[in-house]
Amino acid sequence: MTLSKDTLNNIKDTGVVAPDEKLFNLPEKVLQFGTGVLLRGLPDFFIDKANKKGLFNGRVVVVKSTSKGGTAEFDAQDSLYTICVRGIENGQPVQENIISSAISRVLTADQDWSAILELAASPLLKVIVSNTTEVGIQLVEESISQYPPQSFPAKLLAVLYARYKALGTSGDTEMAVIATELISDNGKKLEAIVLQLAKFNQLEDAFINWLGRSIHFCNSLVDRIVPGKPDAEALAKLETELGYKDELIIMAEPYRLWAIEGNEKVSELLGLEAADPGVIVRPDIEIFKELKVRLLNGSHTLTSGIAYLLGIDTVTKAMNNALTRNYVNELMMQEIVGAIPYEVVHDEAVAFANTVIDRFANPSIQHLWINITFQYTMKMKIRILPVLLHYYKLNAKVPAHIAFGFAAFLLFMKSARKEGNQYFGNYNGHEYAITDDEAAYFYEKDQQNESEYVNLVLADSQLWGTDLAALPGFNETVKENYNNILKYGMADALTRLEETLH
Repeated sequence: MTLSKDTLNNIKDTGVVAPDEKLFNLPEKVLQFGTGVLLRGLPDFFIDKANKKGLFNGRVVVVKSTSKGGTAEFDAQDSLYTICVRGIENGQPVQENIISSAISRVLTADQDWSAILELAASPLLKVIVSNTTEVGIQLVEESISQYPPQSFPAKLLAVLYARYKALGTSGDTEMAVIATELISDNGKKLEAIVLQLAKFNQLEDAFINWLGRSIHFCNSLVDRIVPGKPDAEALAKLETELGYKDELIIMAEPYRLWAIEGNEKVSELLGLEAADPGVIVRPDIEIFKELKVRLLNGSHTLTSGIAYLLGIDTVTKAMNNALTRNYVNELMMQEIVGAIPYEVVHDEAVAFANTVIDRFANPSIQHLWINITFQYTMKMKIRILPVLLHYYKLNAKVPAHIAFGFAAFLLFMKSARKEGNQYFGNYNGHEYAITDDEAAYFYEKDQQNESEYVNLVLADSQLWGTDLAALPGFNETVKENYNNILKYGMADALTRLEETLH
């Protein structure tokens, strides 16, 4: 039995949250560019939840930018799909199976452009959501009269212009355009490109004025791990448990956040905040970016070298190891929480740190530490340096856990050999690839003077933008940890760190 409208009544599992048939008659209020699992597991998850609570009362029309892959899987299942939520929330295991009816239909831009422009003219349409990857938000000077335009911003402009021509400047034309691409100021960058394209296409001033008045372009931050469709073995197990087949099934962690930068009008157009605390509309969402980058991404980055060199391959396993779990916890609570370079309410930062512990411990998400070491140097500069410098500004002393993380980073980046343009590290006889644009730099510094390797790197203000060796005690502490790891091994060095602090 395959999931569809016709088979919904045959589903026996009482643990499955299924939609009521009346939800299929709700009007189409959202136009979504992108079929990816993140959109289906986060914005569409919230819309489905709001519909089931009688709050949003609208469905989503999804646009595939290309005809590659087609829409057959969605068509066969009437765009229904299961979200299997697995993980830990507030220290407790979570297991939910939700059949989402948020999506009404899936169209392809190449074949269904007329239908997309027809939807644009509907006064019931209130929201446009996009996730076209960071490559999608690029300026391509092209005519919007193409059927369809090639770039996403040009498609969006064509949709908005069709709406303007059909509805004029009536009150029913207001919309929120919410970008979820993983780039800074995603909504505002999209707006700037759309305005440039409007001028390139020589569209009338009245339309451009209408854009500024009626279309609310919003930055947003999406935060949820949605690995997507399970592997064959896990899928077979899930389908046996559920009692039906689902080609669109996705996995997701319990944690969810969609922070949208907008005013009261955006909140009103979206109408999702009452459905789930994970939807937040505020005039400024910088705090959520800072919490995520510093606490989640930052602790990931600092722990990655430590855990990998300990021989722990996944984040979950590290959280089941007393040494690494304690390191992550104390790193966040004692050093990062109080040194986030942004005005943060302490209790809010602590609450977020606790969710990070739950997320890292999720046994259903297999996140490899070696993947987190990709572009390790860049991540240290972006995620860790601002916290390190702010910590010194506030405390004028060495943050012990950050210093240890730096030592592990320097050891991980130390190449044992090179082969062409590829560099390899070697720790305790285990060889690994160093995937970092700065790998050659670290190799050269080590070759230049192995005994001065730590000092040379930390003092390089061209690399870091500041002389880290000038921070009181930092160079000495990092070097001591570095030598302890070489002499005693990672586990003993980490144990010595904790014994020194307690």
